[in-house]
Amino acid sequence: MLTIEYIKENGWLIFEAIVGSKAYGLDTAKSDTDIRGVFVLPKELFYSLEYTPQVSNESNDIVYYELKRFIELLSKNNPNIMELLNMPEKCVLQKHEIMNRVNPEMFLSRLCEQTFANYAYTQIKKAYGLEKKIVNPVEKERKSVLDFCFVHLGKETVPLQKFLMDKEFKQEKMGLAAIPHLRDCYNLYYSVEHPYSGVIRKEEANDVCLSSIPKEESPVGLLYFNKDGYSVYCKRYKEYWEWVAKRNEERYNTTMSHGKNYDSKNMMHVFRLLLTAKEIATEGKINVWRKDRDFLLDIKQGKYEYDDLVAQAEVLKNELNALYAKSELRGEPDMKEVNRLLIEMRELYYG
Repeated sequence: MLTIEYIKENGWLIFEAIVGSKAYGLDTAKSDTDIRGVFVLPKELFYSLEYTPQVSNESNDIVYYELKRFIELLSKNNPNIMELLNMPEKCVLQKHEIMNRVNPEMFLSRLCEQTFANYAYTQIKKAYGLEKKIVNPVEKERKSVLDFCFVHLGKETVPLQKFLMDKEFKQEKMGLAAIPHLRDCYNLYYSVEHPYSGVIRKEEANDVCLSSIPKEESPVGLLYFNKDGYSVYCKRYKEYWEWVAKRNEERYNTTMSHGKNYDSKNMMHVFRLLLTAKEIATEGKINVWRKDRDFLLDIKQGKYEYDDLVAQAEVLKNELNALYAKSELRGEPDMKEVNRLLIEMRELYYG
């Protein structure tokens, strides 16, 4: 399998740069170093079935794109790749002379309105997703099927756990029999002598269990198992605690410290993307290094309310429609021109 190290050892790398917060001028002392690069496969790998479009390390902090993949993403105006066309000089670690043939004007187009704006709005969803998890935490102790069971007695319905406590019954001594045509409803029986299977056989069970009930036995109530509610809970429990295990603690602590209950770093990137898209329309270039650093860092530090930021982002997005409609940018990259560039670069590299 092709690796980052193997590409560098064989000298296939033609471009490498520090990207992310350090390229935007938005880094702090704890910021990671993200790297993106472009490599060219040797002929035998390029023409064979072993073509590899991109390679990354385990943490995804370093990602290298094969030349074809790089040009393809540029032609689609992918925001992360478009930034590589105008990196601050101090962030460029390596640049082969053939990379000078990649002219930003060939790729900058009105497609940027949608690609940058759409990417921005995925960040809004991520920020909101964090808000939901913070505002609605899930207790570590996992609920069981029993917590989603209810007993109907006369004119009232009570939780099964309360019913068992009031009657001094043990769930292991209970028996269930399905009721035809009533989904997730069961006749509930109790016996000290008869070996019923219980409502559940074990604590980690994901469903109730049925028992063999003698014909002469009378039910002590009607049990309803909220199976759909239990399934939703299980999914939410799994998602929440997987998020806890994988979350970026620094970002989470920042969110908790400013108390606004949203991922402020994601919201910062929303505005960076939208403002970059605006500059592409008005200036015809990508400004990677941000002159609006103070405003963006204020967002990151949680100085604004979530709803206010979403409203501002909506205004900015609508403004893009008018700016791109009257911009002099081409509608989309000329694919014939792009293909000629790719062929030319590869031929020059192979020599």
